[in-house]
Amino acid sequence: MVKAVVCGAAGGIGQPLSLLLKLNPIITELALYDVVNAVGVAADLSHIPTPAQVTGYLPPDNGAEKALKGADIVVIPAGVPRKPGMTRDDLFVNAGICATLAQAIANAAPKAFILVISNPVNSTVPVFAETLKKAGVFDPKRLLGVSHLDVIRASTFVASVLGKPTKAQEYSIPVVGGHSGATILPLLSQTKPAIPEILSDKEKRDALVNRIQFGGDEVVKAKDGAGSATLSMAQAGAEFANYVIDAAFGGKKGKVVQSYINLSADAGGEAIKKEIGADLDYFSVNIELGPNGIDKILPIGQLDDVEKGLLEAAVKELGPSIEKGNTFQPAPPKL
Repeated sequence: MVKAVVCGAAGGIGQPLSLLLKLNPIITELALYDVVNAVGVAADLSHIPTPAQVTGYLPPDNGAEKALKGADIVVIPAGVPRKPGMTRDDLFVNAGICATLAQAIANAAPKAFILVISNPVNSTVPVFAETLKKAGVFDPKRLLGVSHLDVIRASTFVASVLGKPTKAQEYSIPVVGGHSGATILPLLSQTKPAIPEILSDKEKRDALVNRIQFGGDEVVKAKDGAGSATLSMAQAGAEFANYVIDAAFGGKKGKVVQSYINLSADAGGEAIKKEIGADLDYFSVNIELGPNGIDKILPIGQLDDVEKGLLEAAVKELGPSIEKGNTFQPAPPKL
């Protein structure tokens, strides 16, 4: 019996994400919350014959907390999407929405796993953490920033560069750092199977790294004002949520993923700070999932000279983004 909640369920990411979660046989209850249309989306999904029973909630009558009550996992794509010319950092307007949802989670589902998709993730995850701390319910093991889209893109783009686009799922590339531009650090030297033909070609490698870092811009431009990366983000969010559900409720052990987390979640966080040479509170790192969320924080591992330079740039940009989230003072809108 697993209850999943999607906050922002009627949006461009929320609808396909809710559909994909409806298809997970482990989920028996799926609650959808949004400021508009959540009831209609729930009615639509409820016609699909899977175990998850779907309900929709709107703001009146404390709808957010009603949706969240008893939640095991909450996935949050809520907020304003990017438009052409905007960076993820321009979406800090979403911080108020995140603070309000964090408070609702603290009130109604303090033990839930919280998966944050709302951009800018580098700042919104700290907003969630600070709100939960003030409510006295912060558990760093259960707060996970979803940077998984960068991992999916890396596999897809590497296979494309190699001329093997149909083999994308065979390539595993860890992506650490953050979830915006230069903070995204694809560890191409750790790719499995190895890709020496890319690593030895500077022009090809630089272009690949840039595409992984700024792949979202590619989609925003292609949609020409009609949205951002919604379908690929929904797939990445659902896949990541399923990994967490499998580890926490399905008894599956040893799954290693990358997620943007508070480094206090495990003793391995102090080792990460030494690896990156900076005392940052947050970083996207290799984690092993378990029944309580983050079971272990694993080392970043050996970097080549190119990646050391990229790491330095990522750390420099991440610091101010984290501080922005840590110091945000919300005047939350009414839910």
